[in-house]
Amino acid sequence: MSNIPEDLKYTKTHEWIQVQDDYTGICGITDHAQEMLTDIVFVELPEVGIEVKAGEQVAVVESVKAVSDVYSPVSGRIVEVNKTLEDSPDLLNSDPYGKGWIFKIDIKDKHELDELMDASTYAEHVASGE
Repeated sequence: MSNIPEDLKYTKTHEWIQVQDDYTGICGITDHAQEMLTDIVFVELPEVGIEVKAGEQVAVVESVKAVSDVYSPVSGRIVEVNKTLEDSPDLLNSDPYGKGWIFKIDIKDKHELDELMDASTYAEHVASGE
C-alpha cells in the first residue's frame, strides 16, 4: 500500500496539496503515482506567475515507463516551482511528499479544497484501481 499522509488533500488524478496557510498550497504527485510511473527521468515545471484553474494541466512528469500530465488541485497563481527537480527528478520517487514537491500555488478559492479527497477517501480511490 502506498504512503498516504493524513494531513494532505488529494485529487482523483493522484496529485496532492498541503495547505501551508489559508492562501498557499504546496503541490506534488502522490506516492501511488510515482510507483505507477516507476523511475522518473524528467519534469517539465509550470511557469511562475501563471494563473491556473482546478484540474488544468500544469506540469509534465516523464518516467522510463510513461509521460504523465500533472494537474492543479485548485485554481490560483503559481508562485514558486521546485527547480531542484530539473537536476534531480528522481526526488519524486524518493520523497514525493517532501523534497519532491512540484509547485506552490496561491489558492484563489479555498472552497475548492472541499472538493478534494481526504487520506481515507483517497486510499479507497487507490484501492478501487481508478
